[in-house]
Amino acid sequence: MRILLDYRPALRERTGVGEYVHEIAAALDRQRPGDDTLTLFSSSWKDRLSPDPLPHARIVDTRVPVSFLNLSWHRLEFPPVEWFAGPTDIAHSPSPLLIPARRAARVVTVHDLDFVDHPERTRGEIKRDYKDLSGWHCRRADAVIAVSRFTAEEVVTRFGVPRERITICSPGAPAWNARPATVPDGPILFMGTLEPRKNVGALLGAYARLLFMLPKVPKLLLAGGATAAAAPWLDAIGKPPLEGHVEHLGYIAPEQRYELYTKASMLVMPSHLEGFGLPVLEAMTVGVPVIVSRRGALPELAGDAGVVVEPDDHAGLADAMRRFLVNPQAAAAAAERGRARAAQYSWDASAAALYGAYQDAIGRKRRTRG
Repeated sequence: MRILLDYRPALRERTGVGEYVHEIAAALDRQRPGDDTLTLFSSSWKDRLSPDPLPHARIVDTRVPVSFLNLSWHRLEFPPVEWFAGPTDIAHSPSPLLIPARRAARVVTVHDLDFVDHPERTRGEIKRDYKDLSGWHCRRADAVIAVSRFTAEEVVTRFGVPRERITICSPGAPAWNARPATVPDGPILFMGTLEPRKNVGALLGAYARLLFMLPKVPKLLLAGGATAAAAPWLDAIGKPPLEGHVEHLGYIAPEQRYELYTKASMLVMPSHLEGFGLPVLEAMTVGVPVIVSRRGALPELAGDAGVVVEPDDHAGLADAMRRFLVNPQAAAAAAERGRARAAQYSWDASAAALYGAYQDAIGRKRRTRG
């Protein structure tokens, strides 16, 4: 089997989708049979893909501007990827939009469908193309990959894709050691891009309430790059009552995240919607108690390990944070449940499921041709 995976989301700063693409590619590279090939495709005018991001993968790195190629692929469905990479059996897109191909079976990945109901929260090509084209592309795909049960059901109900054509390949827990104990006085951590969907304003409002509830509150750390929409939040943390209590760290590279988790008293993720919620899985792996919103896949991911709160309930968020700070036993019990929960998620298991989806896609493509 000749597999081509669009690796572009992992080309620069690896946020959620980029981390998913890199780690699922690494797991595929570890598991693939000797006669299979894995090609990592990249395209950019200025950014070059490392010649050896994975030990055994083939690299196709084209000097075509990403914005130009995406416009042509999304709107014209041209040129076919074989022009760049040669013959392939699978053309796997990390987005819900197909990669044009002459003969390859085509696979798409759906992380979430927030762009359907809230295009105003998106930007760039996602705002331009995803709402209009994703349903049509997913219905024509030979296989659809969803990162959670929640997202899979959304693809069925919102896009009308048959359930048997969808495979769930969730992110896996990182290969990190759990810390020996919780850190009750460690900083409260938010991990993710500061964008409207992440609901950082509610977290800041809840944290402001917490400052009035307790005489001594750990710092709140916002770890993630900031979009233009984050300007009001960044302005607020420089003024009372948040001034001196909240710090924006900016983007955190993958190799630096572990240390940040080990020092945290808890992770709070109050998003309006998450198709999965990778920072929650990372935090649980390390033994960090988690507080999540009752939206999207977050309750599915956290299970009995997380405290679940309505995303805009400032008082509820503040009270949940307060409980972990004043009750070390509750924090320790949540951390233990989180470690057990995280152990259920494996990149290798997801890669095995993905191989099965590829085989099904090839069979489906052949039947369509026949």
